[in-house]
Amino acid sequence: MTGQVRTVDGRVAGRRGQATRQKLLDCLGEMLSSSPYRDVKVIDVARKAGTSPATFYQYFPDVEGAVLEIAEEMAKEGTGLTELVSGRSWAGKAGWQTSEELVDGFLDFWRKHDAILRVVDLGAAEGDKRFNKIRMKILNSVTSSLTESVKELQSKGRVDKDISPAALAGSLVVLLASVASHQKGFQSWGVKQAELRPTLAQLVHLSVTGKKPTK
Repeated sequence: MTGQVRTVDGRVAGRRGQATRQKLLDCLGEMLSSSPYRDVKVIDVARKAGTSPATFYQYFPDVEGAVLEIAEEMAKEGTGLTELVSGRSWAGKAGWQTSEELVDGFLDFWRKHDAILRVVDLGAAEGDKRFNKIRMKILNSVTSSLTESVKELQSKGRVDKDISPAALAGSLVVLLASVASHQKGFQSWGVKQAELRPTLAQLVHLSVTGKKPTK
């Protein structure tokens, strides 16, 4: 947490207040992992944090406001996913490694933040612009880098010039996000993580390069 932390009425929170605020967020995050978002109440979060609802309302207007705080922090971390693509090579074995690391990064990020991402997806699907902005912040970080990669490959004559780089990149990122959010569902189909990751990496590599990967 960086910069000044303020209460709902604008006062700067001291060290103790910041610790209490963070504990409330941590407890809320834990509850989202085991309870439906709509079932989480302020009184339950406060009780789990060992404080009162009045204290909760000093820092957040409601549960949704606190959830947005968690989501914003998660989105900041998510922008780091761009490093999985930016400046990376798609040639030969290096291209296969790029595909693998992109897939691994997406699946691991979604698994780590599964609870809050489910809430973000729900809010975005319901048309809440705040949640949609957070979701797009994460996806855009990869889409932009991947778009530039495809443009570079086109300039070298390695990708068909009729292909829209943005459309290709956007489609792949949405595919990755969808698969990442459905990881538990694949298990019900008898698909193991050890099978899912290389299969998805092959789809990414073939889509970007148009070639069978060199492993």
